[in-house]
Amino acid sequence: MKKYSLLFIHAVLHCWTVGLVVSRASEKQVWPVPYQRLDRRPDVDSFCQALYPFCPTGDPDGRIPVMGDGDVISVFRLQTPVWEFKYGDILGKFHVMHDAIGFGSAKAGRNFTMEWYELFQLGNCTFPHEREGESAPFWCNQGAACFYDGIDDLHWKQNGTLEKIGEISGEMFNELALWVQKDNETGVYYETWTVKSDPGANATTWFESYDCSQFVHRTYKKLLELGAQLVSQTPTNYTKIYLYSGEPLYLGDDSIFQQSSKKDLAADITKFYHWFRSHQSVVDMIMSLFEAFEKMVLEKTFYFYYNSEYWKLPMKYPYLQITYEEIPFP
Repeated sequence: MKKYSLLFIHAVLHCWTVGLVVSRASEKQVWPVPYQRLDRRPDVDSFCQALYPFCPTGDPDGRIPVMGDGDVISVFRLQTPVWEFKYGDILGKFHVMHDAIGFGSAKAGRNFTMEWYELFQLGNCTFPHEREGESAPFWCNQGAACFYDGIDDLHWKQNGTLEKIGEISGEMFNELALWVQKDNETGVYYETWTVKSDPGANATTWFESYDCSQFVHRTYKKLLELGAQLVSQTPTNYTKIYLYSGEPLYLGDDSIFQQSSKKDLAADITKFYHWFRSHQSVVDMIMSLFEAFEKMVLEKTFYFYYNSEYWKLPMKYPYLQITYEEIPFP
């Protein structure tokens, strides 16, 4: 009797396991892949170092001042070329722009800037490091919100945009501040690329970027949900960096680099990223993008990292494209 009971249990477990495998295999992939939020922001590894300190004049704990409920807060749309403070309008000529939001308190007579960007510069968020003693590529790809006193008029106006787009109450601002802090705590990883099937209007989006402009769009959407009215007198254009590919192939997480059965795949991923090491100068970073373009054209392969997992992109013409396209308020 005991023997038959064990056989029955074994058969049930076998059927259950097979059922799970079949169910997972037949599960339809959702596109675009949803961006994964965390319960809390993880600590930053001391290995990750910024060329320029993140948010040097902002509150170190990310706190946002409380406004009086009856205050009138002006809302400003801000845009300037990436690294304008160092290179002026050079990247602006290629429409590589950085976006932020400004606020002005009528009661306090103070202005504030709020932006979301990389903790360790763009190159570190786009490509990983080779770290001694680590078999897997090591990523320093966190981004975060920065809120600080003042609006540098010259910085935003000279080669970009500083435009008042609306007014909100102090009460509305305080509600927005709570949302920003929650958004900042749970959405922590920067993603440079938007991946689509082709440049056409009916293209499939495989992965969405998660960058400064996406933060601005989320903030506008929240303001509108709170009852704000936002109007721009100028075109609301934003930088998008696209990769074009056929349907992506899921590869796995960092366990790829610990499995002997996947050593060839692990070696290929490592070799791919070796060309695009982090902590490069801006010039080197731009050159790396050109090298990446060449590699995508010749091998039609791009190893893509999203939600701490790796995907293989079967690249398609035109492979990579930087656009400056109009995206209206949500």
